[in-house]
Amino acid sequence: MIYVQIFLAFFIPGILGYGGGPASIPLVENEVVDHYGWLTTNEFSEMLAMGNALPGPIATKMAGYIGYEQGGILGAIVGVFATVAPSLILMIALLGLLMKYKESPRVKRMTTYIRPVIAVLLGIMTYDFFFSSYEGVGIWQTLFIGLLSFILMERLKVHPAYVIAGALIYGGLVLA
Repeated sequence: MIYVQIFLAFFIPGILGYGGGPASIPLVENEVVDHYGWLTTNEFSEMLAMGNALPGPIATKMAGYIGYEQGGILGAIVGVFATVAPSLILMIALLGLLMKYKESPRVKRMTTYIRPVIAVLLGIMTYDFFFSSYEGVGIWQTLFIGLLSFILMERLKVHPAYVIAGALIYGGLVLA
């Protein structure tokens, strides 16, 4: 039964997460934190930070990690397959149709309608992460890490992977 749950936990966000990994992150969080209770919000945010520091698509890294934690190697395989299955099925079944209508005004309009929904979902996830961090380490540590991350990435153009790695090291040394 756990393999069916792992499959559904990543297949459903794969179907609904129009826009790739970043769009499916809040959906995966909803499944693994709220629906199945496999991770807490804090654990999910730490797993997401580690996944972002590694190369490759974030959705498959999350599926592999959570699938492995819940069902071992077979669980990781099921999770990764469930993540890529919606795209794989659609690309095989609808390739001709997609090529025919990719420049359609309706398809372009649909994309513009979906983007704000994704932005709201990412905002809700950020809000949850902020308050989870605030409860865990306090407001001053949270603001310090957030402000320093903003300055490093936006002003000094430091790659996000280095900022995440630095925050992990800071958290391990100072906040542990």
